[in-house]
Amino acid sequence: MTMNFNRKAGRYTGTMLGYAAGIVTGVTYGLNPLFAVPLMKQGVSVDSILFFRYFLAVVILGGWMAFRRESFRVSGHQIRRLLILGLLFSLSSFALFEAYNYIPSGIATTIVFLYPVLVALIMMFLKVYPTWQVWVAIIATFVGVLFLSRSDGAQVLQWKGLALSFVSALSYAMFIVVINRSKSVHLISNTLLTFYALLTGVVLYSLYALVQHVPLTSGLHDVSSWANLAGLAVLPTIVSTATLAMATRIIGATKASVLGVFEPVTAILVGAMAFGESITVNVVVGIVLTMAAIVFMIAAPGKHAAAGDNCQ
Repeated sequence: MTMNFNRKAGRYTGTMLGYAAGIVTGVTYGLNPLFAVPLMKQGVSVDSILFFRYFLAVVILGGWMAFRRESFRVSGHQIRRLLILGLLFSLSSFALFEAYNYIPSGIATTIVFLYPVLVALIMMFLKVYPTWQVWVAIIATFVGVLFLSRSDGAQVLQWKGLALSFVSALSYAMFIVVINRSKSVHLISNTLLTFYALLTGVVLYSLYALVQHVPLTSGLHDVSSWANLAGLAVLPTIVSTATLAMATRIIGATKASVLGVFEPVTAILVGAMAFGESITVNVVVGIVLTMAAIVFMIAAPGKHAAAGDNCQ
């Protein structure tokens, strides 16, 4: 009896840890505009921002792993999966940052939150179906995001920015699904997964800068620039990627993606407090709807096996 109780308590604690990791993922990823927009306003190119974001993240994370004497060893099959993850994560970052050039940062990050719907659709294609509780949460958060992304008439939403945001969402959704469904990836620690995914990004952005003849240090003249790059490397990159992997493994791809609603909420608040972007009635309604959906998904009774935790 005691053993059964301890087992249930352990599962409950683990599930709560997964929810907490998902929330941390959303909040930290939503901080992208806080560090990226000031750099772009200084004239630093997206290529430079992304290169140094990933390079600093790899150096910091690699140094931490070396200090803890963690192994960097992975198999050939795992390397292939990690390359795919790195490509998807890098494409998501590049598309999002490019979208900032065409539409407000809060709106761009909000549109990226389409990815829970995309995750659910991809998982259905793989014959893994969310429970009705998760579907209610997805629909409610999607409606909330529609309210969040509505223009107040003073903003011009260029189609290119919207398209780039959607590409970012799709790449991010596929990143989550691969983590959830790959057996070889499940054998890798969250730290090692994050390290190799980001290392792939460093290689990609290095090659891109070489081909495009991009002067990577152009515009990086003061301490604040490097501080913003360091902020990007740590919070929306290392912390966000590691906690995303943790949440996806514990509570599954679909539910972990729904918790990403904290991304647009954080981005909207950052846009308002840091850059003077307006908070309208639509934004308030959207935040209330999305928060209610999250509370419902976590608190709703019944078996929540919708995440698709089985690996292939």
